[in-house]
Amino acid sequence: MEVNGKLVKKLELETGTSKSGKEWKKQSIVIDTGGEFNNIIAVSAFGDKVDRMNKLELGMDVCILCNVYSREYQGKYYHNIDGYHFTNQSRAEVKNDFVTSDDMPF
Repeated sequence: MEVNGKLVKKLELETGTSKSGKEWKKQSIVIDTGGEFNNIIAVSAFGDKVDRMNKLELGMDVCILCNVYSREYQGKYYHNIDGYHFTNQSRAEVKNDFVTSDDMPF
């Protein structure tokens, strides 16, 4: 799934140790998609993806590729949106502006 919008908030970094003794870290950001309804989406990142996500700055227009999944616990479903690829959307658009028909291989 692709999420596009403005980065409006970075939540606090969460850290811990798993039952097997492995260190983990998680951080979430909040994106405003600009939609009329349900326009706020929280996207989380884990491990080394936290460092990639933190290259984004508040106010940036961003594009995030995510895995969306649900899990059941005691008859209720909980949803996660985990980001794995984070880009500054305005910078990507600038690069695309320089592509002309002369640059195409066909």
